[in-house]
Amino acid sequence: MTQETVAPASDAVLDREETISRDELEALQLSRLQHTVAYAYDRVPLYKRKFDEAGVHPSDLRELSDLGKFPFTTKEDLRLEYPFGMFAVPQHEVARIHASSGTTGRATVVGYTKKDLADWAKLVARSLRASGVRPGMKVHNAYGYGLFTGGMGAHAGAEALGCTVIPISGGQTERQITLIQDFKPDAILATPTYLLTIADAMMKQGIDPASTSLKYAVLGAEPWTEEMRHELEVTMNIKACDIYGLSEVMGPGVAGEAVETQDGSHIWEDHFRPEIVDAFDPTVVLGDGEHGELVFTSLTKEALPIIRYRTKDLTRLLPGTARPAHRRMGRITGRSDDMIILRGVNLFPSQIEEIALRIPELSPHFQLELTRPEGQRMDQLTVRIERRESVTIEGVASASKVLQQQIKIHVGSSCAVDVVEPGSLERSNGKLRRIYDLRPKA
Repeated sequence: MTQETVAPASDAVLDREETISRDELEALQLSRLQHTVAYAYDRVPLYKRKFDEAGVHPSDLRELSDLGKFPFTTKEDLRLEYPFGMFAVPQHEVARIHASSGTTGRATVVGYTKKDLADWAKLVARSLRASGVRPGMKVHNAYGYGLFTGGMGAHAGAEALGCTVIPISGGQTERQITLIQDFKPDAILATPTYLLTIADAMMKQGIDPASTSLKYAVLGAEPWTEEMRHELEVTMNIKACDIYGLSEVMGPGVAGEAVETQDGSHIWEDHFRPEIVDAFDPTVVLGDGEHGELVFTSLTKEALPIIRYRTKDLTRLLPGTARPAHRRMGRITGRSDDMIILRGVNLFPSQIEEIALRIPELSPHFQLELTRPEGQRMDQLTVRIERRESVTIEGVASASKVLQQQIKIHVGSSCAVDVVEPGSLERSNGKLRRIYDLRPKA
């Protein structure tokens, strides 16, 4: 089936801030940054305490580079201020509250004023429009609703763009397929691994995933590779673009990828100031093009201003293309807290995905198991990965050997590979767990 022609960016009316020059944008950033830093210092006790301890004052921020003088905010700061200690406005001005799942510790709580919600919807709409979604389209929203920011954030943005939203949320894969067939949406919003789950379930029902009405997929909430993009676009006959965000900074819509270039998400720098710091020595601020940890400062948030938030996401900043004034994020190679250190070698799940999807016999479904065999001091990594349906026993043996060799060559560490039957590994219903740490607890 031939992919439909993608509408060029020129058919969309852009926000004024998408078209201004870099000089104009940086002048706007400085004005908003100076306001935000003073606002946070005056209204959030944690920031007053941290700034005072660091010996800095909002008046010290005279140019954009001065931001590096100010202390970082971490997830642990938000947890220590649980539930509402980070809020800069009285409770009656908070229009909505979201929170993380809290599965790895106390939840992080974020709040929004009515203006925050309007800005959020505008930026998600901007991101969706950049990714090919247009007013009047039907949008199937398979991000989870509830305290997670993905579902409601994406929903509000699609409505603000002028779309018809189908709020299915995550899970209920059989029902997702029924609604896609019956309602004929133009676009789908989901995590990339959950869209893969939907495509697999369609094939099991005898439905060709490339035959649906879907033309665009806007995917986020987990790192994914160019190989995964190719897998989804070929399987489903769609254009797949990235959307980036995190609850502590806003939610989805902090950055979005343009469908005409598909070369990384443009950060909406009229609302957020990004930095890249050395992941091992965050006092070192890196230049554009250098790989490190992404840090964000909000420029317009009222309920929860965030100053130099360490995201743990590893990427780099690149010049803007489709939106020239707004810098792009390179592909997120992983999270510093998802990094596996195996016999002194740093390894991320996205590296395994990139390698595996270049081997035709192997599917995108894999898990990483870390063990430490009894009596041994060295950790063992096992890659469990499903074969494709048509692969023979001989093909499995060959693919297993190739994957082992390629991981050794490109990552620099040995591992075991277990090629398993199609459908035997856990499927995503939202964010997918890739790493299973089965090592004995200390």
